[in-house]
Amino acid sequence: MTLEKANELIAMHVELGSGYNRNAARMVLGEVMRDHGQAAVDQLIREYGLDQKWGIQPGTHFESAFK
Repeated sequence: MTLEKANELIAMHVELGSGYNRNAARMVLGEVMRDHGQAAVDQLIREYGLDQKWGIQPGTHFESAFK
């Protein structure tokens, strides 16, 4: 997944804002972790305030469902 696509998806899920969107955002972060590493994940978490919105903290390790 490209970082541009990840940004689009995270932005959409943050805008919708439900618990289901939290889980979808976590899945996107797993893909970003697999393709781009922890620094990219932490940047998305900070950029979209996922720590405030859903309690997703920088430094959290995510795993992709697709290896």
